[in-house]
Amino acid sequence: MARGGRGAGRDADPARRPAGPAGIDPSRRPGDRHVPVGRPGVHRGEPARCSRHRRTAGGAGRRPGLAGRAGFSGGAHSVTTAAAALGEERARDLDATDPLARYRARFLLPTGDDGRPKIYLAGQSLGAQPVAARAEVEADLDAWARLGVDGWFAGDRTWIDADGAVRESTASIVGARPGEVATLNTLTVNLHLLFASFFRPAGARTAVLIDAPTFPSDRYAVESQLRLHGLDPERDLITVRPRDGEALLRTEDLEGAIREHRDRLAVALLAGVNYATGQAHEIERLTAAVHDAGAVALWDLAHAAGNVPLALHDAGVDAAAWCTYKYLNGGPGAIAQLFVHERHTADASTLRLTGWWGNEPATRFRMAESFEPGIGADGWRISTPPILSLAPIRASLAIFEEVGMDALRAKSVLLTAYLESLLVALVPDVEILTPREPTARGAQLSLRMADAPRRLAALEAAGVVADFREPDIIRMAPVPLYNTFHEIWRAARVLADTAL
Repeated sequence: MARGGRGAGRDADPARRPAGPAGIDPSRRPGDRHVPVGRPGVHRGEPARCSRHRRTAGGAGRRPGLAGRAGFSGGAHSVTTAAAALGEERARDLDATDPLARYRARFLLPTGDDGRPKIYLAGQSLGAQPVAARAEVEADLDAWARLGVDGWFAGDRTWIDADGAVRESTASIVGARPGEVATLNTLTVNLHLLFASFFRPAGARTAVLIDAPTFPSDRYAVESQLRLHGLDPERDLITVRPRDGEALLRTEDLEGAIREHRDRLAVALLAGVNYATGQAHEIERLTAAVHDAGAVALWDLAHAAGNVPLALHDAGVDAAAWCTYKYLNGGPGAIAQLFVHERHTADASTLRLTGWWGNEPATRFRMAESFEPGIGADGWRISTPPILSLAPIRASLAIFEEVGMDALRAKSVLLTAYLESLLVALVPDVEILTPREPTARGAQLSLRMADAPRRLAALEAAGVVADFREPDIIRMAPVPLYNTFHEIWRAARVLADTAL
């Protein structure tokens, strides 16, 4: 699964590391056999590690709740298993002792007609706007007005290294070395750039492996790359799907497919966190399996970056790409980022598509005919960076740098587990597709329910913002930087009122 924190060197396998401070086990139910944090549990009657929550009224005769406590950033929380855990007072108590509560004021949340903030649970689609984003954009607009072209080299904050200014904070979020990350383009464009470098079909090795359900843009990109090389997606695209009757992919099935096709596999492109189910994959384990097969491991981290702990360098990931407009709050259509492991950036034989911005900065303006690649992932940059698009992400990453991924993750685990426990108790017809283990998911819960479009409309009418994915999935993602426990309680009550 995914991971993160302040810099490389942390465990890259969230499925095998605590989801928060020692002792937190938000997934444990009253009467459950204890499963240590970091080891997947098993749903009764369902396969290990691939369980999904099928909710029926009454369950096993107990009201599910949360157990454990979190001292994230020095605070102390406890979510009890008693009926009181379902009440409004408990939600307010949790908010009162939340050490990250003050960061909500650093974001502008959508408002209703009455001017009051909506309950915004759609950070998995588009993050909220940092308050400081407007000032960051206006500062660059002012520099443009005052300095014109001189803004590249003059003023309080020159543009010439605007994309490099977020390098350190980005590296800390994804567990990379600073030279392994770059900010450029958009996500699918960056996937194409990585395929140009790492998909080098030769001999029998012509196949690309992906996981399902796959975000359509990833599949379109892979199919087009295969066709560009004169290959046939029907033959050379390997899609690993969940077993019949299961919503989630088993890690052992992915590993089995990688082994089965080891002699023809060139690249595996996998999602760190699945966009539809919210399942987080074991990045280090699967990367090792791909490498054992002699192939290249690429990762789409659109739903992982800023959401779950990552350690891309230590996991040995070859390369990865992600957007910044979801959990990283960079704004609609914001500039994207990529990671290329230093073993590839230090190799002069690593091919890439090139442009002048990827040239070594010291010689870029000599306008030489020969390309001199920049150091590290910067050598994958092609065009002049969009200065105004970089401004909001600066504002957001400053908050991440201040808070740290460890504290964010600890609160995220509790928020999502709290939402889960309320839904289990209050909305018996909801099927939660997302894994129950905190180490196997991020913030998002994917909810399957009858008449989902109608119920989404009812949520919206009540001021709750979620989103819908065909055919019957509502996605909710409590974001620790700006969502509150009381909002989660209110959203669960609203959804309960929509039940047929």
